[in-house]
Amino acid sequence: MKILVPVDGSKNSLNAVQFIGSRKTLLGSEPKIELLNVQLPLPARACRLVGQDAIQRYYEDEAEKVFEPSRKILEKEGYQASEAFTVGEAAPTIAKAAEDIDADLIVMGSRGQSALKGLFFGSVSNGVLAQSKRPMLVIRDELPTPADSLRVGIAIDGSKYGRAAVRYVLKHLPLFGTQATFYLINVVSDYAGAVMPDMAGMALPALSEEEVLELQREEFNEAMDPLRPLFAKSAVKTKEICLVGNPGDEISAFARKRKLDIIVMGSHGYGRFKSAVMGSVATRIAASSNVPLLVIRTAS
Repeated sequence: MKILVPVDGSKNSLNAVQFIGSRKTLLGSEPKIELLNVQLPLPARACRLVGQDAIQRYYEDEAEKVFEPSRKILEKEGYQASEAFTVGEAAPTIAKAAEDIDADLIVMGSRGQSALKGLFFGSVSNGVLAQSKRPMLVIRDELPTPADSLRVGIAIDGSKYGRAAVRYVLKHLPLFGTQATFYLINVVSDYAGAVMPDMAGMALPALSEEEVLELQREEFNEAMDPLRPLFAKSAVKTKEICLVGNPGDEISAFARKRKLDIIVMGSHGYGRFKSAVMGSVATRIAASSNVPLLVIRTAS
């Protein structure tokens, strides 16, 4: 597994490194991890005054300040990652680096919500999501659990995006630990809210309780049936969870109740804003939860 971890010396980027350092099973499978530091270019006038050699030494010294604490975290776990620094604009540089190394995963820290409620990640992580199709794990403000075996929620909806999330999880099981718990989550429609008018114009329930439950079972099984053989083939046990209501709200509430360590979900890409790329459900989950969110991007 090839993992790109952009670092800038901030608490949030160190949280991302700490997450990787806590993955005993993953590190035991000897993944290729690259720490990447992207620095903004110094003003042209300053470069002319001090010369190219001095500028290069400055960039190298700044990169070393960033790499040192990240290096110590990984070395403490007996692991040594490769390190690279470059100069440029962060988001497109990170996205290009992920392509160059054919990364299976980008792991980034995020400072959390910005001024717009829906733009819940910082500008750099938003920019990388917008410019890269690589799977990306965003670690929020809180330090993730140090446990090796994670409680993983996989959100599925019967679409190819949910199936892409499942395939990614099964291909990269060491990321989640040897004794990970997998919750396969599907949110069905609330058919109980369907009404029809009677002769007097009064709203009456259109469906009986039994009919509502049957429709919800059918919708749930329609989403689950194609995925059950995949887990059976991989000998991975799951706990199937059927929720009712708004998917973003219900998944967030379930994550809090069961204390999930990570939520995995597929995404088709761009939402209403160019930088809010994950679609309404993922956006809602990320805006209302601090649980690390692994987004598996799928082209429209």
